[in-house]
Amino acid sequence: MAERWCRRWIALALCLGAGWVWAQPVAVQDDLGRRVALDKPAQRVVSVLPSLTETVCALQRCERLVGVDRYSSWPASVRRLPQVGGGLDPSVEAIVALRPDVVLMARSARGGQRLESLGVSVVYLEPQHHADVRRALQVVGALLAVPPVEVQRVWAGMDRALTQAAGLVSADRRQQRVYVEVSPAPYAAGEASFVGETLQRLGLGNVVPRERGAFPLLSPEWVVQSQPDVMVLGQQHRAGLAARPGWAKLSAVVGQRVCAFDEATWDTLVRPGPRLAEGAQALARCVAQLPPPAR
Repeated sequence: MAERWCRRWIALALCLGAGWVWAQPVAVQDDLGRRVALDKPAQRVVSVLPSLTETVCALQRCERLVGVDRYSSWPASVRRLPQVGGGLDPSVEAIVALRPDVVLMARSARGGQRLESLGVSVVYLEPQHHADVRRALQVVGALLAVPPVEVQRVWAGMDRALTQAAGLVSADRRQQRVYVEVSPAPYAAGEASFVGETLQRLGLGNVVPRERGAFPLLSPEWVVQSQPDVMVLGQQHRAGLAARPGWAKLSAVVGQRVCAFDEATWDTLVRPGPRLAEGAQALARCVAQLPPPAR
């Protein structure tokens, strides 16, 4: 009897403790350096950036999302949520109608000031590097009252998976010079980019040096002159590679050392979010299976 009462008291104490946590105010500092305070942890969240949508779900709080941008696609459940436009053209009216406790937006997104003038709390987060992904997890976790130990567990799992991905790249494939095309203009991911950090973590080189910026516009001739060992791009752009000026003679094209990913996999590679390790693993597996470069 005494043991039963003891268990009941423990359960009651845990419930009361959880209620105390839910009633507590929360405050965070966003990427604009502003302090954003809420009376209690956010229960209704609108995300206007895919990587932030994924961050909420990686923290196992997907059910708090009540609206997302048109580009949010993971997990599949978020595609059923109301869409409020994109970062450049969010519908303020649609967002307000969802009665959010907080809106997660990129620094470059429009509409934030108007939302705030209407009494909506806005937190600006725009992950651009691996460290930013960790910080976004911490800030969003604080907004949702996710215990810090849970947030750390998510990041530790990602970091561990990145290390495992690096292990898929054999010593003879390390330091191969990689060209990652993010748009066929062509725009490429340089050493200074989030994708460049992923390449470095895998032990791979990058044909685009840091001084060119994160995602520079390159000329087709520059790519020919750089002669990358491996080319990485979206599957939809692979067919036209050889038709570009001089690219039919690129050793990577001639040697079939091209990693072309479908849209779903591509998102994991180029979105600076909690699935970064999945993208790294996909790239590492592809590089490991390619023919070795001619020396």
